[in-house]
Amino acid sequence: MRRRTRWWKVLGLAGLAGVAASGVVIARAERRRRAYTPDEIRARLRDRHAEATATAADRF
Repeated sequence: MRRRTRWWKVLGLAGLAGVAASGVVIARAERRRRAYTPDEIRARLRDRHAEATATAADRF
């Protein structure tokens, strides 16, 4: 019975570690996203749009 309890504890701790790690990744990505100025965001969107339309034009 003790071994079974030990496995559940290990599994639970691994799950908690996974949740904490994913939270760190999400927070880091959010900080990176918020670091852009509105002008930088507009410029990036325009670049992505130009790239997408160029790729679509190449297909046809």
